[in-house]
Amino acid sequence: MELARLDLNLLLVFHHLLREKRVSSVAQVLGMSQPAVSSALGRLRASLGDELFLRTQRGMVPTPYALQLAEPVATALDGLQQALNVRASFDPARSQRRFTLAMTDVGEMYFLPVLMDRLARTAPGVTLHVVAVTDAGLKDDMASGRTDLALGLLPQLQAGFFKQALFRQPYVCLMRAGHPMARSPELTLADFAAADHVRVIAAGTGHGRVDEALERQGLQRRIRLTVPHYVALGDVLGHSDLIATVPERFAQRVLAPFGLVTRRLPLAVEDSAIHQFWHGRLHRDPGHIWLRQRIARVFGDARSPVQESPA
Repeated sequence: MELARLDLNLLLVFHHLLREKRVSSVAQVLGMSQPAVSSALGRLRASLGDELFLRTQRGMVPTPYALQLAEPVATALDGLQQALNVRASFDPARSQRRFTLAMTDVGEMYFLPVLMDRLARTAPGVTLHVVAVTDAGLKDDMASGRTDLALGLLPQLQAGFFKQALFRQPYVCLMRAGHPMARSPELTLADFAAADHVRVIAAGTGHGRVDEALERQGLQRRIRLTVPHYVALGDVLGHSDLIATVPERFAQRVLAPFGLVTRRLPLAVEDSAIHQFWHGRLHRDPGHIWLRQRIARVFGDARSPVQESPA
């Protein structure tokens, strides 16, 4: 259809429905009534000849055609916003902006307590919405603007994304302080192989390199428990003689609360490099630049490069 025949305000409603998935939320974000949002959706459906969104218990689910339109519409609206705000600056002290961040459960434990404390002091009106990096649609959500920033070891985010190194961390062996293997300051390879292990899958991240390193060295572990994420690991290890191989900064968060200790791994495993990732469409957004700089300043490691580069 011809663009001149389409009310471009309808595309703004379309864009926010993709993000919010509920008419009531879109109405609140855009300062409209719910009937006005529903009317706008009805007009857009008539103009484009597609239902665009279907009502379900999980909210408004986009049709295949709507998903096809999502990234081009988001890119176009973002370009217009940047053009209009070319002289605009971001004032964190007065902003009411909401940022959506994707991270693992480890990231939630490591980043959020410190980040929320800093925001409370410097940007009290800024809010965060956290989603899982394991979501299958993470790349599409970032490309369409539903997710602003992703933090972690995320090898799947390549073409079209920028990344900035925050820090590198080794993997360590984690166990309870009273574990028989904790009596020695050094962990032998034989003890490691003979122990009962917890394996953390952490789908969608690069932490599977631990299993790959073990396989390359022909080492077989005795896996007693397999879990999808790290969140319950501290409690499990604190009440058993299981051990786990984990990122060092996660270990630091759970040592004191669960009475745990760490030991250096008796085999070579490549360190994990933690980055922040964002889509190119937000590269020059003033608010996004402020958030990235804040995260780099708070969590960046002086030993790691901080130059921004296309992934």
